[in-house]
Amino acid sequence: MEQYIIKGGHPLVGEVEIGGAKNAALAILSAAIMTDDTVLIDNLPDVNDINVMLDAIAGIGASVSRVDRHTVRISGKNISDMSIEYEYIKKIRASYYLLGALLGKYKRAEVALPGGCNIGSRPIDQHLKGFRALGAEVIIHGGKILAEVERLRGKHIYFDVVSVGATINVMMAAAMAEGLTILENVAKEPHVVDVANFLNSMGANIRGAGTDIIRIRGVQKLHGTEYSVIPDQIEAGTFMFAAAATKGDVTVLNVIPKHLEATVAKLVEMGCEVEEFDDAVRVVAKGRLNSTHVKTLPYPGFPTDMQPQIGVTLALSQGTSTIVESIFENRFKYLDELARMGASVKIEGNSATIEGVESFSGARVSAPDLRAGAALCIAGLATDGITIIDDIVYIQRGYERFEEKLRGIGGIIERVDSEKAIQKFCLRIG
Repeated sequence: MEQYIIKGGHPLVGEVEIGGAKNAALAILSAAIMTDDTVLIDNLPDVNDINVMLDAIAGIGASVSRVDRHTVRISGKNISDMSIEYEYIKKIRASYYLLGALLGKYKRAEVALPGGCNIGSRPIDQHLKGFRALGAEVIIHGGKILAEVERLRGKHIYFDVVSVGATINVMMAAAMAEGLTILENVAKEPHVVDVANFLNSMGANIRGAGTDIIRIRGVQKLHGTEYSVIPDQIEAGTFMFAAAATKGDVTVLNVIPKHLEATVAKLVEMGCEVEEFDDAVRVVAKGRLNSTHVKTLPYPGFPTDMQPQIGVTLALSQGTSTIVESIFENRFKYLDELARMGASVKIEGNSATIEGVESFSGARVSAPDLRAGAALCIAGLATDGITIIDDIVYIQRGYERFEEKLRGIGGIIERVDSEKAIQKFCLRIG
């Protein structure tokens, strides 16, 4: 098993380029099979989740060819299998987007119940409610979701809870239903808008993505397109908090500042200087930051995927901070690891109280999930000691060349695969 080993205590300084949004790309790759024509998608992040999704698509008969590291050409013309096996779904939860794509195009789909990061219960009842409302018969049998319909018909659907996955999945199916579908109480995240824009570029008729109500006029057929995935707001936010925690000066390039408003607002509250440009944001932290209070909410609120990163930064800030996690119930696991590094935290239910400390001490910790793993790397970079992070496979699922990008702005971090390599790093760094 690989680990990251980090020697911290140096401010991160410089520029870092942000890749394509993983969460948008996973859904867009699924939607790409909804036409028999060829689709070209670029600005894909080269991360494990994307590669697993491409394998899943190829596994059902689609033609998948990598043009380069960040570009892929896909044709769904020869799809012969409507069943997505557990082998793929256990690795990435987003494989369930193939349910909406296959149901929309072929009126039949069979997908294993999903896996992914262990950050809490993420029920798919709203997905199934939406498919059933469009007329599909949906059953769960033998660990699989089976959905079938003769003709999908547009419907007025009100989601009981705001769900990004359900919004995207039902939107894909409805794009090829007969008549008008109206979705209410939908998710407004940037990647929902990106998927809608992608489908529209293929000939779909979707209006209102990014607002409370999405209207979809179904079409019989979708056509090929060329499309570029939006930048990843979570990757950008991770490097922004890394700058804050290490008292650094980092400019994140290739971003949409509008998507980062909630993150920027908290950094400014904490005492950072933030400068916005057309497609870049600069974060400067001079000295120790201030405490603040955070509650995770659906977009445009503070994202749950940024909660561990701000948590680490608050643990080094002056005063007492509180975090209320309103999306996932298991998202505080990283705080137990952070306490091993000297953080002062108290967890009660879905809220955490963090008493800021002057500094952390290096320790051996384990990444409990993707974003928490990245946050623990930030903690390691912010302490004078040496930190070893186990289970970095989680981090590699969602961050491209993470250690390389951190080294590019002054971080001392290496990926190692043995105790001997760890000892060599320690001897070399001293």
